[in-house]
Amino acid sequence: MNRRKILTTTAAVSALAVGSSLGLRIPSAKADEVPLYDDDRFVGSPDAPITIIEYASLTCPHCASFHANTYPELKKQWIDTGRAKLVFRHFPLDGLGLRAAAVSNCLEGDRHFGFIEILMKSMQQWARAADPTKALAQISALAGINQEQFEKCFNDEAEMDKILARRTEANTEYDVNSTPSFLVNGRLVTGALDFTAFNRLLEDEA
Repeated sequence: MNRRKILTTTAAVSALAVGSSLGLRIPSAKADEVPLYDDDRFVGSPDAPITIIEYASLTCPHCASFHANTYPELKKQWIDTGRAKLVFRHFPLDGLGLRAAAVSNCLEGDRHFGFIEILMKSMQQWARAADPTKALAQISALAGINQEQFEKCFNDEAEMDKILARRTEANTEYDVNSTPSFLVNGRLVTGALDFTAFNRLLEDEA
């Protein structure tokens, strides 16, 4: 698929203005008012006392920064120890991010999160490529998605509609309007906070 067709999808995504801010913490919904869906993808113990819901775009440099600089220590100290779980939800910023999200959702479990991390780490290479679709297909092949599967997932309109519907829900119900944003036990936190700042937030919830 060429860049022009990717960009046509952006019109559906751009109904909400998105950006990035740092460090803002404001009241949002209570934790028990933020439902988890049967198909939510998460890492950590399902019984962890702290639930972190991450809203991110696979074409957001600030999200890539969070995953490179904050997430590894967050996972080590909070998720792997059973004190928190992290639910990953897509909040695509553009058509390419939307289609990449649909491709990632074709993978389950550890493969899904491994693919997310690869896309975050290599974002500048594939998202900025002259042919981003081809670059994304190449990375997908390394994750075990063959070309036929890639094209099916990349063009899955039903999956993209679901992603957009939950993006809209995040905006209207929980005031999410930038990436990355997090609901920490129902409290909205925005921006690619460093681990020290994020750790302080979690200690407040513990």
